[in-house]
Amino acid sequence: MSLQNNTSTDSSTPLKPALEVHSVSMSFSDRRKILPVLDDISLTVSSGEFVSIIGPSGCGKSTLFHIIGGLNKPGRGYIYMQGKDVTGQRGHISYVPQQPALLPWRNIQDNVLLAGEIAGITGQTAKEDAEKWISRAGLEGFENAYPHTLSGGMQQRASFVRGLLAPQEVMCLDEPFSALDALTRSDMQRWLLDMWEESHRSVLMITHSIEEALMLSDTIYLFSSRPARVLQKITVPFPRPRHGEIVADSAFLELKREIGIWMTEEQRKSSSR
Repeated sequence: MSLQNNTSTDSSTPLKPALEVHSVSMSFSDRRKILPVLDDISLTVSSGEFVSIIGPSGCGKSTLFHIIGGLNKPGRGYIYMQGKDVTGQRGHISYVPQQPALLPWRNIQDNVLLAGEIAGITGQTAKEDAEKWISRAGLEGFENAYPHTLSGGMQQRASFVRGLLAPQEVMCLDEPFSALDALTRSDMQRWLLDMWEESHRSVLMITHSIEEALMLSDTIYLFSSRPARVLQKITVPFPRPRHGEIVADSAFLELKREIGIWMTEEQRKSSSR
């Protein structure tokens, strides 16, 4: 199974994607040198699409998220949300970080309600939505519990529900399961797949796990070593709904192997610099 080259086009792509990163480049500098980090990055997330980014450590993936979230302005290029230029503007994405980042003085329900509160969404309807998704996340009965009393996986579920209930169209997931042990991570991947297939939010996720990206995503962008460029765009060929046994499918394993060969080579390039 061959990888799809990034130069190909898809006539079915909506004219106004939920998110469009257009020709973004970024460099950092100090007194001695300029360090290019991103080199002409373009990607799209259509409404309801799950997109993942895979690339070597330190290639600039998190920097791209900072630009999308408006924390940094790119040296060149633009960020569009549903066709509107939001470059350098904050408040347009829902963000789920590597660590749950729950407020320790708020219980789980109040943590989940936080994103809506910041956006001015309060009242009984917001509370009922929170209760519904807390239950669907397997956290029913823990609404009044505080974060320190829950396992890492349970905290991350609460963090994801908080992001899910935020009013922004696009959710950015920054390696959301990287801090979890292997067994919990596998369980959380299956859980996230079920939750996404019910909510169909527009998602952009950074991950180092090829299996995770293939299991969850509609589209995968493969980044080069720094400065990051889009080397390949992969349309994941496996139909939905997907289940855990897909990881043993021969086509799944072959595509995972091909991406693994690419990642090993790019990591080698990165390490040799």
